[in-house]
Amino acid sequence: EAAAGLGEGLQEPSTAPLPQASPLARSFQLDYKEDCFRKDGAPFRYISGSIHYARVPRPAWRDRLLKMYMSGLSTVQVYIPWNYHEPLPGVYDFAGDRDVEAFLDLTAELGLLVILRPGPYICAEWEMGGLPAWLLWKPDIVLRSSDPGYLAAVDSWLHVLLPKIKPRLYQHGGNIISVQVENEYGSYYACDYEYLRHLLGSFRALLGSEVLLFTTDGTRAEELRCGTLQGLYATVDFGPGSNVTEAFGAQRQVEPKGPLVNSEYYTGWLDYWGEAHASTSSVQVARGLEDMLQLGANVNMQVVSWRGGHSLRGYMFHGGTNFAYWSGADFKDQYKPVTTSYDYDAPLSEAGDPTEKLFAIRTVISKFQPLPVGPMPPATPKYAYGSVALRKVSACPEVCAAPAWHCPAAPRLSLSLQYADLLDVLDVLCPSGPIQSRFPLTFEAIKQAHGFVVYRTQLPRDVLDPATLGAPPHSICDRGYVMLQQEYQGTLERDGQTTLHVTGRAGDTLDVLLENMGRISFGANVSDFKGLLGNLSLDSSPLSNWLIYPLAIDTAIQQGWPHTALLKSSSGGRAGPAFYTGTFETPGIAWDTFVKFPGWSKVRWCIARKGGESGAAQLSPISIFQGQLWINGFNLGRYWPCRGPQQTLFVPGSVLHVGHPNNITVLELEGAPPAPFLLFLDRPLFNKTLSCSTAATE
Repeated sequence: EAAAGLGEGLQEPSTAPLPQASPLARSFQLDYKEDCFRKDGAPFRYISGSIHYARVPRPAWRDRLLKMYMSGLSTVQVYIPWNYHEPLPGVYDFAGDRDVEAFLDLTAELGLLVILRPGPYICAEWEMGGLPAWLLWKPDIVLRSSDPGYLAAVDSWLHVLLPKIKPRLYQHGGNIISVQVENEYGSYYACDYEYLRHLLGSFRALLGSEVLLFTTDGTRAEELRCGTLQGLYATVDFGPGSNVTEAFGAQRQVEPKGPLVNSEYYTGWLDYWGEAHASTSSVQVARGLEDMLQLGANVNMQVVSWRGGHSLRGYMFHGGTNFAYWSGADFKDQYKPVTTSYDYDAPLSEAGDPTEKLFAIRTVISKFQPLPVGPMPPATPKYAYGSVALRKVSACPEVCAAPAWHCPAAPRLSLSLQYADLLDVLDVLCPSGPIQSRFPLTFEAIKQAHGFVVYRTQLPRDVLDPATLGAPPHSICDRGYVMLQQEYQGTLERDGQTTLHVTGRAGDTLDVLLENMGRISFGANVSDFKGLLGNLSLDSSPLSNWLIYPLAIDTAIQQGWPHTALLKSSSGGRAGPAFYTGTFETPGIAWDTFVKFPGWSKVRWCIARKGGESGAAQLSPISIFQGQLWINGFNLGRYWPCRGPQQTLFVPGSVLHVGHPNNITVLELEGAPPAPFLLFLDRPLFNKTLSCSTAATE
C-alpha cells in the first residue's frame, strides 16, 4: 500500500486479534458504534501534523516530510490555496512549487497518510484566506455564500482541482483518508446553509460517495451551529490551554457518536508585525498532547491522532515562510498584517530544523506507539555568508542618453549597489502605461492582485503655507508612501497616520505609492479591497484627475531588470521608494541563510524591548526602513525590522547560485543609508519589537 508503513505502525496495541481486511477492500470510515475510525475495517488512529507546501520551497519538501515521519506522525494535514493555483480566472498554475500532485505523491512515497483541506476557503493566515483577489472584481460579491457569481467561480475551480484528487483517495489506492469542506465556516457571519449544501453536493459529485468529508469549527455553540451540516462529520479545534473535556463536550452536542476529533491542536501561534514573537511552552504542548492520548484521542499538530475515542491535530507542525506577497492579515479592532516568517514556534522551525518542542512531542508519542526506526534527520546546514557591502549608484551614467534600464549591459563591481528611484522607472514597471481616472480606483478595479500601485495627480493650486493632505478613515489600504515633486513627504497608513502637511506650487506632481500588506484572511472582513478606497483631499478639497500605474515589479525583476543596466556611482540619493541592487558570491556552497539589514534609513530614537513587550526597555537610536527583497529573481518577502518582531528573512539555499554571482534586488520604501549593506547570518533573529518616536534625528 502506498500509505502503509508508518500508518500500520499506529494501530492501537491490543492482545485481541484484529479483523483482517482484504488487500482489495481499501476503506476509511466512521464507526459510530465504537466511536472510532476504521481503516480497511480495523480500528485505527493517527497522529498528524500540518504542513503547507505553498510555504516550503519544493526542494525542501522531502526533508520536511521525512522529519515529520520520523517524529512519529502517520499523517499530514494539507491545505490547498485556491489563489496560489488560479491567479486569474481560468488561468491555472500547477508547476514547480505549485505542483500539488507531486507533493501528494511524495507523501505517499514516504508512507504518510493525508488529511486534505482544499477549501475553497482555508484561512491559514494566507492572503485572503486562499480566495483569489479577482473575485473582488465584482465589488458587490458575497464571498463564502450562495451568491451565484461566487458559486460559479467555486464550481469552475473544483472541477479543475478535485479530479486531480480523486485518484489519490485512499479508496482508490491513494493515501488521502479524509477531505475537509470549507474551513471554520461557523466563524463567518453569513451562516448560509445553502452554500454548505452546494459544496457538499459538488464534493460528492466529484469525489464519490465513499470519501470521508468533514468540517472544522471552534467550540462555541454558535460556531458549531453555523459551521456544521448533516452529511459532513463535525470536528472541533482548540489549543493546549483549553479544557479538553469541555471542548470535546461541544463536539458531542453536534456529533453524539463517532470519534472525538481536534482538527487543530495549536503547537504555537502566528506573528503580527509590531507584536512580540509568539511562543508556546514545549512542556505545555507535550502535556496537553499526552492528556489527550491518555483519553484515547486522535491528534493533529497542528497534532492529530485517531483512536477509538478522540482525534487531535497539531497546527502547525511546520510553518514555513510567507514568500512574496502571500502573507495574510487579521482584523481585531484594527488591521494586523502577518509577518513574512510563518515559523509559528512550531516543532519544525521556519528553516525546517527540529526543535526542543519536536523532541518533547516525539517523547510523548513514543509512550503510546513505536517510533520509526532510525535517527531524526539533522538540521539543514546554514552558512553565515557575512557582510555584503553595497554601494549606491545613480540611475544612468552621464554618457548615456537613454534611461538606465535601457542602457547596454557592462561589467559591474562585485558587491556593488545600483540605485534607481521607483518613480524614475515607471515605464519599466508599468509598460502598458497608466490608467486615467477622475478619482482613485482600487487594486481590484484595475485588476492588480498584489504588490504596489502608484497614484499620480497634480496640486491644483499654490500651497505656500502647509496644507493638510488627508484621506478618509479606512481608505488607505494599506500603506501609502507620499512624494511631492519626487521628494518623499511621509507615509500614510491604515488604522494609523492618515494626514500629512505639504507645501508646493500649482502643477507640482503628487505621487502616492500604495502597498498591499496582505488581505484579511479570517472573519467578516475577507472582502478586503486594496489601494486608495477614497479620494485624497488638500485642506478638505478633493483631488482629481489621477494617473494610476499598476506595477509589475516581479515580472521586471524575473526578466533580468535592473541587473542588465549600466549604472554609475553616486554619493547621494533621495529618501523614499527606490531600488538597490548588488551581487555576492557563495564560497562553493549554497546553504540556507538569513539576511539582516543593519543600519538602513534615517535614525530615530526608539524604545527597544528584547523578548517582547514585557522585556527590558532601553532608549536607543535605530534605523527605520521597510521593503521587499529578491535574490536571483525569487521574492523572499517583506522586511520590516523596526516594527518587528522579525529581524531577518529566511533565504533557502535552493535559490542561491554556486559558481556565479547571486543578484540582490531591494525595494526600500522609505530610505537607505549612504553606505548600505546586508548581513547574512546562520540563524534567524525573531523576538524584538520596537516602539518608535515620531521625531527623527541624525
